[in-house]
Amino acid sequence: MADQVTIGLIQASNDVDGKEPVEVHKQKAIEKHITLVREAKEKGAQIVCLQEIFYGPYFCSEQNTKWYDAAEEIPNGPTTKLFQELAKELGVVIILPIYEREGIATYYNTAAVIDADGAYLGKYRKHHIPHVAVGDQGYGFWEKYYFKPGNLGYPVFDTAFAKIGVYICYDRHFPEGARVLGLNGAEIVFNPSATVSGTSEYLWKLEQPAHAVANGYYVAAINRVGYEGPWNMGEFYGQSYLVDPRGSFVAMGSRDKDEVIIGVMDKKMIREVRDVWQFYRDRRPETYEKMTSI
Repeated sequence: MADQVTIGLIQASNDVDGKEPVEVHKQKAIEKHITLVREAKEKGAQIVCLQEIFYGPYFCSEQNTKWYDAAEEIPNGPTTKLFQELAKELGVVIILPIYEREGIATYYNTAAVIDADGAYLGKYRKHHIPHVAVGDQGYGFWEKYYFKPGNLGYPVFDTAFAKIGVYICYDRHFPEGARVLGLNGAEIVFNPSATVSGTSEYLWKLEQPAHAVANGYYVAAINRVGYEGPWNMGEFYGQSYLVDPRGSFVAMGSRDKDEVIIGVMDKKMIREVRDVWQFYRDRRPETYEKMTSI
C-alpha cells in the first residue's frame, strides 16, 4: 500500500420533506449520492465516506413507525449491492452508513464497508444510542426508538488502501471505543454523523482531533447540511473534515453546501507521531479494570 491515500468525505442536504414516503427519500438521496461519489472519484478519492443514514432525512427527530420501512438487510439489501457495483466500477473503497434490519424486526444504525473491488468486508453497528429532547416542540434525537446498541465490537477493515475503523455520530463522545479502534490497528477512523447546531457544536472540532492525537491515527468526521422539514429541529452545520494524528485539520468543508471534501492522509505521519508519543507503549491496562465494573 502507498503511504499517501486520498480521502473523500461527502456532506449533503436532504431534498425531500419528511412527510413524503420513505421510497421517495431513498430514491432521491441515492441518486444524489451516486453523483457525489463519482465526483469524489474524479477528484482523486480512493476512500469515500457518506454521512450517517445517508439515504433520507434524520428521521430520529420524531418517533414514527413509518421509518422502519427504510431499513434493509446488510449485505443482502439493494442499497449495499448497488454501492458494491459502484465501488467496483470506480475502484474506490466506500463506507456506506445505512439503516439495518436484521431478521424480522431488529434494527441497527450501521455502516457497511465495501472494498475497491466491490467486495463486502463487513459492518460496524453504532454502540452509543442517544435519546435526547431538543427544544419544546417534541423533537429530539429519539434513537432508542429506532436502534439497538451495536453488538459487533470495534472491527478494523483492511481495505485496498488503508486499515479503517468506523465510529458513528454519538459514538464520538466516548473515548473508550476510539482507543479500541487504535488498538485493533486503525490508521483512519470515519465518523459519519447527523448533528445540529447548539449544545454540542463546540465539541465538533474538539473531541475528534483529540481522539486522533491520543490514538495516533487520522479521523474523518462527516456531517450533513441544512434544515430538514417538517421538524426543523436545528441546522445541520456541515464542516466535515479530515484531521491528522497531530490534531491539525487537513481539509474542511463549508457549513451549508453539498460538497465533496478531499484530503490526503500520510501513513508516514502516523508512524512518526507514534514514535514520538509512545501512548500505546506506555499504557497501563492493568490499572483500568475498574472502568468496566462501575
